[in-house]
Amino acid sequence: MITSRNSMHLALMLALAAGAASARADQDDSTLAVVMTNDPAANQILVFDTKSGTLVQTLSTNGKGGVAGNARGVKQLGGDLVAVVNNGSNTVSLFKRNGNRLRLEQTVATSSAPVSIDFGNHHMYVAGATTVDSFAMYNNNIWKDGTAPLQLVGGTVPPAGSTAQVGVVDSKTLLVTLKTDPVPGSVDVVALHNGAVTGITPTVASVPNGSLTPFGFSVYPDGTALITLAHSNQDGLFRNGAFTAIVASGAGASAPCWSTRVGKYVFTADAASKTISRVVGTGSNIFIDSVVAATLAGGPTDIDARKGVMGVLDKVNGVSHLSLLGYNSYGELTPAADINLGVAAANGVAILGGEDGDD
Repeated sequence: MITSRNSMHLALMLALAAGAASARADQDDSTLAVVMTNDPAANQILVFDTKSGTLVQTLSTNGKGGVAGNARGVKQLGGDLVAVVNNGSNTVSLFKRNGNRLRLEQTVATSSAPVSIDFGNHHMYVAGATTVDSFAMYNNNIWKDGTAPLQLVGGTVPPAGSTAQVGVVDSKTLLVTLKTDPVPGSVDVVALHNGAVTGITPTVASVPNGSLTPFGFSVYPDGTALITLAHSNQDGLFRNGAFTAIVASGAGASAPCWSTRVGKYVFTADAASKTISRVVGTGSNIFIDSVVAATLAGGPTDIDARKGVMGVLDKVNGVSHLSLLGYNSYGELTPAADINLGVAAANGVAILGGEDGDD
């Protein structure tokens, strides 16, 4: 029989355990912003608590940065894994979350200088300067299981700096955007088999006449991709291997480049106008819901959103900043913090939180 004293002791131990578990849960549920410094000699990531705006960690990527003109150089998965491109080292570094800190887990080699990352189908996909790779991910192990060449309309190899972004459409398809001004640009449709890049040369779709620079994009669950057309100030809807709709981004929004999706809303970061626009794609049409949903202090260089937090990298007077904004279910944005990163060429941001259904 349990005595009264033993009962009190047991109750106290249970209360302490519950309190510790609650503290761990609160810590693990914190939303973090991970930024890549992109240093060409010694690349690093900076980890911020988005609630307080404080820097909680600085970590080496064990590689060299230097990427430019891209999207998704940093990408998160499931709230506890972050991948970062080391463009100057031909590697991608993967970090695992432990509480409110990250630790370097693995570095993998890519077939060409890495530019953009996405996750899906139990794989990591990396678009590089001239190729796209797939990496199988099982039981905390990751290995390369496929590579395909990138190409432009006409079959030519993309020149340096053309690759913009890679993104998963579904279990059978990836997209890679290639910008080649003054030539309109291309979208490579990459075939997958069991999640792996097959090695087959991609099907190439041209940007429509009068449009330029396919750049950042966000994919809806129905398989349509809303792609920014940066230098013609347009947004395009891409479905089944072709553009099906094109709309002007609207007066006040210039050079839409990067994008992130929250439910039905796609937010584009507009480089020239220093704004964020809110756009809706229906599968057949594009609607500009708000030409200027927010104004930034500097020209943006990346954007991500999760768990009610949006992170935007921008540059003010030659110094990179992280702008944090809140968003609600109506896609309304509220400025929260402006953080001076103290570096000149930060490139890549991921908001790291638990699963919340935004995607």
